Amino acid sequence: MRIGVYGGTFNPPHLGHMASARAAVEILGLEKLLFIPAAIPPHKALPEESAGPLERLEMAALMADGLDAELGRRCEVTASDLEFRRLGKSYTVDTLAELRTLYPEDELWLLMGGDMFLALQSWREPERLMALAGVAAFAREGGDSLAVMERQAARLRENIGARVALIPLSTITEISSTQLRAALAAGEGREFLWTQVYGYILRHGLYGVNKDLRSLSDEDLRSASYSMVRAKRVPHIRGAEQAAVALAKRWGADTEKARRAAILHDCTKYLAAGEQLALCKKWGEQLDDLERSAVKLLHAKTGAWIARETFGADDEIFGAIYWHTTGKADMTLLEKVVYLADYLEPTRDFPGVEDLRALAEKSLDAAVLLGFEMSIREMRERGLPVHHNTVEARAWMLARRDNG
Repeated sequence: MRIGVYGGTFNPPHLGHMASARAAVEILGLEKLLFIPAAIPPHKALPEESAGPLERLEMAALMADGLDAELGRRCEVTASDLEFRRLGKSYTVDTLAELRTLYPEDELWLLMGGDMFLALQSWREPERLMALAGVAAFAREGGDSLAVMERQAARLRENIGARVALIPLSTITEISSTQLRAALAAGEGREFLWTQVYGYILRHGLYGVNKDLRSLSDEDLRSASYSMVRAKRVPHIRGAEQAAVALAKRWGADTEKARRAAILHDCTKYLAAGEQLALCKKWGEQLDDLERSAVKLLHAKTGAWIARETFGADDEIFGAIYWHTTGKADMTLLEKVVYLADYLEPTRDFPGVEDLRALAEKSLDAAVLLGFEMSIREMRERGLPVHHNTVEARAWMLARRDNG
């Protein structure tokens, strides 16, 4: 297996890192790629405005998750805390030695920028480093520096016997980490960042980004929400937003509240069971036996609370998120819209979804009732318990329909 090793401070990780990594996967045929943030860079101290070690690791993990979702089975992409688990300065040769122990039969490739490549012979134990891994350097296509890098590659091959590859990049992000941090502090620079990374920066107030989370624009709210979930979940959230706005317009609900509820409805979807239960305890949620055993039901409750406490959602948005999974008897218009949007958004593909979408254009209540019935039938066919709120919601809608 060919494994790419991409180190750096990632302070913060930006789209240039993603583009370079993507090119390395293609050119080298990598099957695994590791982003490894440096704990203590050996050549320079981190500036005062830097993010903390855990924050840089989590941002790198978000970037890795995005690239992993994009590449699919072609290459597994992850972030590693390897250098945070080791005392002292983060020397690359030590990292490669650890990786060689972990992957004794695999082919390692160390990825780096042009400036670092040209100074490689000054690194700690360069001969040992290049015996442990091949070196792949990013080079601008057609630039004057390419010839300089080719001469360096030739020297390393001849003098050290190194395996060297140059990875041509058609475009290079024209901003340094220092410039990007300054831009963020000035309220600019988000265009250089993966949306989820910017959302993380926004939520944690890093690099001087100090926006009021309770009054974010729709664009910023999306970034914050997306940073809380896996990249593979984002198309569903986008689809739910699209469907919620369309249904709100069709049936006279508040479109902006429908939009914001949909943006946030899955924001706690990936919290671990212990975190879900802890949040429910914090906010005094009384859980029934099914909720305690089927923890995936809890993201609606915890998501509603996060929407209210962190992002300033009002009672209507709170309710729409709170009931979007099970539904309940006597739902509000906005609750029905968000429940249905989650069920029939464009990425959903299951038997009967087209009938549900067509019905939602004719009768919102009939579509919500059909949604309850489909959900109950699916759960029973899978041998899973149905939450009593869904059963009661269906009964309430049937009674209302039968009573005219």
